[in-house]
Amino acid sequence: MKYKIDPHCHSIASGHAYSTIMEIAKAASEKGFKMIGITDHGPLFPGGPHEYHFGNLKVVPKKLYGVEVLKGAETNIIDRSGRLDLNERWLENLDLVLAGFHQPCIEPGTTAVNTETMINTIRNPYVDIIVHPGNPVFPIDIDAVLEAAKEFNTLIEINNSSLGVSRKGSEKNCFRIAELCKKHGVRMVVGSDSHIAENVGEFGKVSKIFKRLEMPEELIMNLSVSGFKSYLKSKGKKRFL
Repeated sequence: MKYKIDPHCHSIASGHAYSTIMEIAKAASEKGFKMIGITDHGPLFPGGPHEYHFGNLKVVPKKLYGVEVLKGAETNIIDRSGRLDLNERWLENLDLVLAGFHQPCIEPGTTAVNTETMINTIRNPYVDIIVHPGNPVFPIDIDAVLEAAKEFNTLIEINNSSLGVSRKGSEKNCFRIAELCKKHGVRMVVGSDSHIAENVGEFGKVSKIFKRLEMPEELIMNLSVSGFKSYLKSKGKKRFL
């Protein structure tokens, strides 16, 4: 498989990442990627940028080093209703919105509570991708979450960092999520969740899972820039209408 998009990259604006947008784009270009998502943490994550950061992403060029730059955010789910730490004023102008559980912003609940919270987040029309849902700290009913993702046209991320340096113990859950996505025809993206430029586009651990599962390419949204743009258009993103 030839991956062309890394939708989940953090710049120094996240507070615990170490490369600039320019450095990230340059690294992506050198690796042959055609599109990246700059998706810094929302403002309630410790060290995260002020909400104005996301409003001012309009100054970032749409293309750097030949790589298309999606101006986005990795928002934090902050309550059981699925509310995020960015409101509609900011979300409606972003090219890409990721959402996920982060323990500094929400306490883990029971499987039932976590599942309800994630499904409510999936219902948010601004949310495009649910990130690292395999985190064992936040157990979920995978079948119920995937059913909602398919219904509401929301992508499920298989996070390469979860299989290495982050969210220890995610491997079994990530494999099961990918397996059930294949079974139910739920579309996925692979995210590097890179916090330094050299890790942009590092999908090796997820690729091994996909190879083992003989994952159909049509379920992997990183493989086609035009296909990913069509998806974002279907979600009502202003840049692609």
